[in-house]
Amino acid sequence: MIAVICVLGIAYAAPNFISRVAVESFPGFVPHKQISLGLDLQGGSHLLLEVQVSAVIKERLAGMVDGVRTTLRKEKVGYRGLGVYQRGVAFTLRKPEDLDKARRAVRTSEGDVEVTVDGNRLLVQLTEQAMRDRRSAAVQQSIEIVRRRIDETGVRDPTIQRQGADRIIVQLPGVKDPERIKRLIGKTAKLSFRLVDLTMSPDQAAAGRPPPGSVVLPSDSEMGPDGQPVKFLVRKRVMVSGEMLIDAQPTVQDGQPVVSFRFDSVGGKRFGTVTSKNVNRPFAIVLDGKVISAPTIREPILGGSGIISGSFSVETARDLALLLRAGALPAPLTVLEERTVGPGMGADSIQAGKMASLLSIVLVIVFMRAAYGVFGVIANVALVINMVLIMAALSLLQATLTLPGIAGIVLTVGMAVDANVLIFERIREEQRNGRTPISSVDAGYARALTTIIDANLTTFIAAILLFQFGSGPIKGFAVTLAIGLATSMFTAIMITKLIVVVWLRRKRPQRLPL
Repeated sequence: MIAVICVLGIAYAAPNFISRVAVESFPGFVPHKQISLGLDLQGGSHLLLEVQVSAVIKERLAGMVDGVRTTLRKEKVGYRGLGVYQRGVAFTLRKPEDLDKARRAVRTSEGDVEVTVDGNRLLVQLTEQAMRDRRSAAVQQSIEIVRRRIDETGVRDPTIQRQGADRIIVQLPGVKDPERIKRLIGKTAKLSFRLVDLTMSPDQAAAGRPPPGSVVLPSDSEMGPDGQPVKFLVRKRVMVSGEMLIDAQPTVQDGQPVVSFRFDSVGGKRFGTVTSKNVNRPFAIVLDGKVISAPTIREPILGGSGIISGSFSVETARDLALLLRAGALPAPLTVLEERTVGPGMGADSIQAGKMASLLSIVLVIVFMRAAYGVFGVIANVALVINMVLIMAALSLLQATLTLPGIAGIVLTVGMAVDANVLIFERIREEQRNGRTPISSVDAGYARALTTIIDANLTTFIAAILLFQFGSGPIKGFAVTLAIGLATSMFTAIMITKLIVVVWLRRKRPQRLPL
């Protein structure tokens, strides 16, 4: 069993000494995973993002206004002054006798609200629990969308985790173009298809007041003679939402980069209905409040798919397709902090870590050989195997190695021989008390075992707590420390004992060289 574990350890650690290009050509059944280097070793970008959860609440309140309006009209309840008020919606009843009827209808239709009555005025507010749930869900959904977008770019081993109530930490090792990643992460990517309002020109609407149910939106790329974005007057009502998309891919049409898209069955049916009823009318494709394009519907589009054209380059078409595939963010993200670590700094850290590790190993090997002779050599063999097993475990688990993680490995070097020191000192005592070599070794391992387990267990508990409550570099230190504790226990107790027993059987010494 010990031999099999050691051979597997060598097999899984070996790819770390081969170039990544060569490793990727290995057959699938051959161990090919390498240790993942963290941001501080490989270089890359560190971003701290804040989710604008207030936008989610604002959107929910806008939806409540429409929902309350629809409910009151369905129940034939007269009202006036309907609008957003504080963290809810307020309106005044025209007839006091409709009070109970309106209150029941609103509470039934909205669900997670509380209704307050002040004379003829009703205030429909979201409950505190509903507010907390929506904020938490917005942050969690943002994390998933950010993860999908980053995974689509091919970044290896990103770290994406929540911090506090409404913040997200994003670490991207090896990223060479952080600005592109920021653009991809920062876009809300809310896509909608709306009809263009032809009742008046966009300039008239912008100068005066747009028709009810319409809004003036700027073009994303088309500029007018005055150098300002061309304006479009579009209906507020979303005919088809981007949430119904199931695929989007960059492609080429008439020599120009475009984005092809495909709806699910519900979206395809709705898209077909809308285009059938609005032939020869312009149809605006809106992304994050800007009109990408507004083509005229020449004929019904019944296949559930279409093309988004605009002033795209190959890269912008690819990025837009990526954003649409990954989905829209529930709320805008703000970059609060940005740090970029150059690969040169990472290389210096790796070199310093290598030097510290090698120096510590050499000094420990020299000390153990000088202090314990043949037994020290056996401990040194176990130490080398311990380092191999640590590398194998980090590769197999794909744990990210950071600079504090290297510190954990250096600490493990000393702890790996600590158990051997306890055992060898105990064997010395037993031999001084007149025991035979075999009896001394047996008693030394048996009586030192409890002390070794206690010492390593208490340190392991500390490592678990560091991993549970720490973040980033602290977790990296905890991971390598915990792995090192497990491997050092195995090598100190199992491997050294096996080698000592084999040596005793072959040499049969009258006195142990300790």
